[in-house]
Amino acid sequence: MKYTIHDGHDGRGGKDIVITGRMTFADHKEMRDIIAMFSQPGFGSITFDLSGVEFIDSAAMGMLLLARETAISRQSQVTLKGARDQVKRIMAVAKFDALFTLI
Repeated sequence: MKYTIHDGHDGRGGKDIVITGRMTFADHKEMRDIIAMFSQPGFGSITFDLSGVEFIDSAAMGMLLLARETAISRQSQVTLKGARDQVKRIMAVAKFDALFTLI
């Protein structure tokens, strides 16, 4: 997995995280680093842009759930954007639409 972080478009300190490649358990450290950003003062919502993700395993889905839990504890929100193909199908089966805002 590779990722880049951009200032969000919400004007409230949010961040857009663009992820490409494969999201697997091997990316645990990178996701922990992303989640650690939530503790920064004034940090707003997070949008994970998954349009460049080719594959996601159950561990990576768990990491997205951890990001959601962390955001909620900080009165913030996580949005998942652009999932496609296999990633979109897996998220539908896992009912991520009930947990996240999907765009």
